[in-house]
Amino acid sequence: MNLNLNNKYALVCGSTAGIGRATAIALAQEGVQVTLVARNESKLKEVLAELPSQRKHNYIVADFTNPEELKLKVSDYISKNHGFHVLVNNTGGPKAGTVLDANLDEFESAFIQHLKCNHVLAQAVIPFMKTEGYGRIINMISTSVKQPIEGLGVSNTIRGAVANWSKTLATEVGPFGITVNNVLPGATATERLTSILHNVAKKINGSYEQAEAMMKNVTPAKRFAEPEEIANAVVFLASECAGYINGINLPVDGGRTKSL
Repeated sequence: MNLNLNNKYALVCGSTAGIGRATAIALAQEGVQVTLVARNESKLKEVLAELPSQRKHNYIVADFTNPEELKLKVSDYISKNHGFHVLVNNTGGPKAGTVLDANLDEFESAFIQHLKCNHVLAQAVIPFMKTEGYGRIINMISTSVKQPIEGLGVSNTIRGAVANWSKTLATEVGPFGITVNNVLPGATATERLTSILHNVAKKINGSYEQAEAMMKNVTPAKRFAEPEEIANAVVFLASECAGYINGINLPVDGGRTKSL
């Protein structure tokens, strides 16, 4: 299958670790010129060095707690360099905890980092996508939009907002050859999963290994995903082959989500 991604430009957020890093590498391997976005410049440089060298990749240092600064930096980059055919919205998830115990600041912080930053980035990249007649906006969210996850109250709430924002945007930009889709990773071997497992172990008053076994057992695949497996789904949705897939939530979770 020819994905026809060679010579495309992609903006990949949260690309210094985990799924974001894997996605940046996977897109670059398909011939995409990748611009990384994260707040840690030294880590950005490390990932930049890992990308295939046939294209001139770059990075933007930005903090997702400040959407106005993010907007300015990305807009400035576009004005001086090029626009983007692909936007991968990906930000670290809110901390664990019940929704009842969450304070208002937690909701506000998550809303800013996920929905507001997604929105300013979409506004920044869509004009170029329209002129090209080609655009792919892919949001990394969570299976909680289909089935809320116990102990992730703030995340469940904000992910649902992002999913509905995404569906609305997909309808508006579809006529211009632009698609907007959500990838819903299941339990994936990242630093965030390690943190979640430690919290689960405390909750069940057991060991980390017991928490790990318990979480694997509820997944039909009986294992965790590798970040590269999530990245593969993103690459397909970014390609010409996925041009008629728009406004969907795609679980990549080994069959864990029980809803259709």
